[in-house]
Amino acid sequence: MARILPLNQDITLSVIKTACSGCNLRELCLPYGLSLEELERLDDLVSTRRRIKRGDHLYRVSEPFDAIYAIRSGFFKTDVLLEDGREQVTGFQMAGELLGLDGISTEYHTCNAIALEDSEVCSIPFNRLEQLSREIHTLQHHFHKVMSREIVRDHGVMMLLGTMRAEERLATFLLNLSQRFTARGFSHAEFNLRMTREEIGSYLGLKLETVSRAFSRFHDEGYIAVQQKHIRILDVDGLKAMMSHRV
Repeated sequence: MARILPLNQDITLSVIKTACSGCNLRELCLPYGLSLEELERLDDLVSTRRRIKRGDHLYRVSEPFDAIYAIRSGFFKTDVLLEDGREQVTGFQMAGELLGLDGISTEYHTCNAIALEDSEVCSIPFNRLEQLSREIHTLQHHFHKVMSREIVRDHGVMMLLGTMRAEERLATFLLNLSQRFTARGFSHAEFNLRMTREEIGSYLGLKLETVSRAFSRFHDEGYIAVQQKHIRILDVDGLKAMMSHRV
């Protein structure tokens, strides 16, 4: 796997070249079980990386769609601008997840993708991906699963906004982050939030003060320990019970 260099170091062609076959995230963002020949073809497809600094856009609403992006490192949010000028956060994405699927149907991006920390993505040209998917059925099946997962995630957000109390929404959000960090080999119980309380509120359909009160309650009742953006989950079962209307 190509070595990741500091963001301020000159990027040579050999560094930009990405090898999916040696990437430690390939089981998360790309199919598992491809043959060596098929992996080599993917290596040729995923030929460039982009480094996005904190606060910068990977893409913007209405920009032409030509690629999807596998997040190699870092953290992103997606958002849309509402008619009243407010930003509505539609998702948070981390290493091993894909960005850009929003542009497939219209061939234009329908949301903004913004880095919440210095990040790096692998750029995958979509027209070449479509062609390769027709030739490698495992790859085609994987991306069908990815798009299905996005639909399921959207339904989950609608459930959050439509049926859950504020504390249930926050508990679900924290447990979801915990599961996703665990899948990447990190601690399930201790992590840093890359997003602000206001961004969490936008995503969960809650006011900033409501999010702050829910965090304070979780802290006071021993579910979590909070120090600025650092979170320690102390009582997983308690958070799960919160989601089940039992507390």
